Order: sequence, then structure tokens, then C-alpha cells
Amino acid sequence: MITISRVLAGVVVVLLAAGAALAGDFEWMKDLNIRAQADPSGFKASLATRFKIGDTQVTAVLSNVAKPADAYMVLRLGEMSGQPMDRVTERYRSSQGQGWGNLAKSLGIKPGSKEFHALKRGHDLYGGDSGTGRGKGKGKGKGRDKD
Repeated sequence: MITISRVLAGVVVVLLAAGAALAGDFEWMKDLNIRAQADPSGFKASLATRFKIGDTQVTAVLSNVAKPADAYMVLRLGEMSGQPMDRVTERYRSSQGQGWGNLAKSLGIKPGSKEFHALKRGHDLYGGDSGTGRGKGKGKGKGRDKD
């Protein structure tokens, strides 16, 4: 009986750790949302400049997503996958709650790919400051992913 309890406790610990690790993958989105809410017009201008789209398209994306950082992700996923913005937005809506990894995968971006790792690392708005709290090194040190 004690063995079963230990096994179950171990499984719970592993599941909680995995959930925390997955939640941290896109932690930079919280900071991006804060920045976007502090300066909505600046955020719109940054999206328009970064993705080379007009104000109308930026407004359309923002009106179809839950949070400003989601708009960045929709545009970035469209860019990476070569899919039109409308199709990515449609997939975003139909797969809400399933995670960015699943959405990326449904658009043909492989989970272990260089593109997917770039998404997890952060955004490239505001002069490359992704809000991850990491330095500007190449991230190739001990324990880092080797892209």
C-alpha cells in the first residue's frame, strides 16, 4: 500500500513539474501584454512595422484574439508557416486552450524545430527585447538548447 502511494506521489510531482515547464515556455507573453496595454498605439505600430502590414490588418488581428500578445503570435505563426493571417486566426479560435505548441504544430511548425524554439524564446518587438530576463548571449552555455 505504501508503494502505491509513493508511485502516485511521484506521478503527481512529475505532472506538476511538466505543467510548470510548459507554462514557462511562453512566459514572455505576459510582459508583452503588459507593454501593449501600457501603450496600445505603440504596440499597434510595432506590429505593423515588424510584420509589414497596415493598420487595418493589425486592428483586424487584435479584434480576433483574446490578448495583445496573442496577436503577435498569430502574425508570427503565419509568417513562420507561410499561412495567411485569416487561416491562422481561424485555427487560433478553433484550438483555444490547447496551447501554442499545438497551434504551431497544426500549421506545420515542428515542435523541435529552430522556428519553434525561436517562438519559445520570445518576441522580436522593441529592438529585440523579448522580456525573458535573459542576457544577450548566444544561449549556448551549459544546459542550454543547442539550436
